[in-house]
Amino acid sequence: MKIQVRYFASLREALGPGETIELPAGTTVGVARDALIGRGGAHAAALARGRAVRSALNQALCDESAALAEGAELAFFPPVTGG
Repeated sequence: MKIQVRYFASLREALGPGETIELPAGTTVGVARDALIGRGGAHAAALARGRAVRSALNQALCDESAALAEGAELAFFPPVTGG
């Protein structure tokens, strides 16, 4: 299945605005993140497991157990603090 991945804030600066990726059916957000980390380089650094990264699926916040579907939009962004 193909999904659209979007990046925001510092992740966008490191990885660009987004990309389309192909993953097996039934993939979760966590598995998608691991696949992107597996590319190495900027993806591995920006999405590393030690970094605080939030995710949204079809514009709704989600955790990494959320299942992806064909044509889904998956967004990654750092936690935002205000003040």
